[in-house]
Amino acid sequence: MMNLLLIVIGLVFLILGGNWLLKSAVGFSLRLQIPKIVIGMTVVSFATSAPELIVSVKSALEGHADIAFGNVIGSNIANLGLVLAITIILSTISVEKSFYKTDWPVMMIASLLLYGFIVFDGELQRYEGIILFSFLIIFLIYLLKFQKPAVVDELPEDDVELPLYKDVLFLVIGGVGLWAGSELLINGAVGLAENFNVSERIIGVTVVSIGTSIPELAASVIAVLKKEKAISLGNLIGSNVFNILAVLGLTSIITPIKITDSGLLSNDIFWMLAISLLVLPLNFVPTKMKLGWKEGLILGALYAIFVFKMFY
Repeated sequence: MMNLLLIVIGLVFLILGGNWLLKSAVGFSLRLQIPKIVIGMTVVSFATSAPELIVSVKSALEGHADIAFGNVIGSNIANLGLVLAITIILSTISVEKSFYKTDWPVMMIASLLLYGFIVFDGELQRYEGIILFSFLIIFLIYLLKFQKPAVVDELPEDDVELPLYKDVLFLVIGGVGLWAGSELLINGAVGLAENFNVSERIIGVTVVSIGTSIPELAASVIAVLKKEKAISLGNLIGSNVFNILAVLGLTSIITPIKITDSGLLSNDIFWMLAISLLVLPLNFVPTKMKLGWKEGLILGALYAIFVFKMFY
């Protein structure tokens, strides 16, 4: 019970810390007069990936590489199999052309690149992390130069310049919140794995990954309830791209990630590849360039099977 409480409190700190960091990052960017499109694609994306990044780096540094890797693999599966499924069950969304021209191909390239790096030696080396992160930089430069109209403004509604002391305050408490949240979450996750005699990989792929996907889920459901079209498939695809290229890229640059549980390589990564691949045909069948409740049920059922198979 205590471990579960640590996980819940840790997730609350991570979500609040990420939100405070986002406010600070946007505030500093506006103060420096960086264009909104650049803020949305770089500062906001990195800030919203901060919980996954902090958890993965801390897990890897403390010798819990399976939690670090499982967190990212599980988050990518949850973004499509859980968050997207619930969103499109609640409301049909239209898919932009940039999905099959840019977003989906980049996600698949990043996923296959990751698979190629770890399949033979079960380790993400420092130079491989540099390659992943470099690919992200190239992708961002490409989007900024050629895909500006396709970029959705992801800035918070209150994207106004704050007083300097507030920017600094949000930066400090955001950083403290992320640090405290990661401490509690990892301690709770490791303790839960020991108590129930399951592997750290299973806890990382399920409990931790669902927890760090809660902000995306909350944002998606709120957008649907408000009848806003701000949430798009591109946002979730972008989150998956950042998880691989930024979170795993930066984590492995800081410390190489050595996978110890073979299930991550023989099962979990194939689920990530399969669900990522499936999203493409679902965009064309049965209704072209629209995702509705039927596709949502398919994705949701697959996610339920995935979680069930993890424990049984």
